[in-house]
Amino acid sequence: MPDWTHAATVAVQPNDVTMVVMVGGMVFAIIAIVGSYVTKIVRVRSFEASRREISAYVAEGTISAEDATKLLAAGAPKAK
Repeated sequence: MPDWTHAATVAVQPNDVTMVVMVGGMVFAIIAIVGSYVTKIVRVRSFEASRREISAYVAEGTISAEDATKLLAAGAPKAK
């Protein structure tokens, strides 16, 4: 027969729940911060790649410089 006299030592204490919630919140915050940085990096890289591509089209004469200016102005990221 198991000894249940010390069952309270196996139960979840309020401090344990608080610790799990705090650590989980910190992990969530770190993931959110890293995710926002990754999103920003991908957005900036995509915009720069598009700029290079449009510049190449202008250089080869496929589109005019005025059209390229309009394209770049339409897709420019908003300053924060």
